[in-house]
Amino acid sequence: MAKVSPSILSGDFGALREQVKLLELAGSDRVHIDVMDGHFVPNLTFGPVVIKSIRNATRLPFEAHLMIEHPEKLMEDFVESGCDILVVHPEAKHDMKQTIAFIHFLGKEAGIAINPDTPLQKVQKYMHEIGTLIIMSVYPGFAGQKFIPEVLPKIKEAREMIERLGLDIKLVVDGGITLETGKLAIEAGADELVAGTSIFKSDDIIKSIAQFKNL
Repeated sequence: MAKVSPSILSGDFGALREQVKLLELAGSDRVHIDVMDGHFVPNLTFGPVVIKSIRNATRLPFEAHLMIEHPEKLMEDFVESGCDILVVHPEAKHDMKQTIAFIHFLGKEAGIAINPDTPLQKVQKYMHEIGTLIIMSVYPGFAGQKFIPEVLPKIKEAREMIERLGLDIKLVVDGGITLETGKLAIEAGADELVAGTSIFKSDDIIKSIAQFKNL
């Protein structure tokens, strides 16, 4: 059974608390929060204040996907807002080792997300220090993009690397996830899917999440 982490970037911003409650009721595993700064990616999305406003609406873990140039400058703010997992990009302008160490110092799980054209070798040396690895199957910045099938071999490679190193890492795929592309990602070795548009724009959020979990 697949794990599902709905991306609230595709949700109704006027009813986020209600939708987050619905995600828990539907059996979601985590809440995925796409944080964009207008620099690392061109879009602007959630800040700590918004995250804090929905934190007490659910007991689900909050996974903050920090698509920002200098994540280390805002770590404490996101922790204080209620985030449980902080995911950073090696393509951003920061010292990965120091940032991961800071996340651990703050008592939270560290994760890494890599863009479609970033080789796994760039992050292999940090694998022993993280609990989540996100393979981006679109280029970050906007919701609703189409899945890039060329990342499927990378998902398989990541699964093989995790098993070879004997690590307990959640392998997550994020971007353009539908029931069809999600099935391909799971077959390639993913543990968890980040889905936004296909869940929140469906006719029935609860049914949609159930379908993903049954992949």
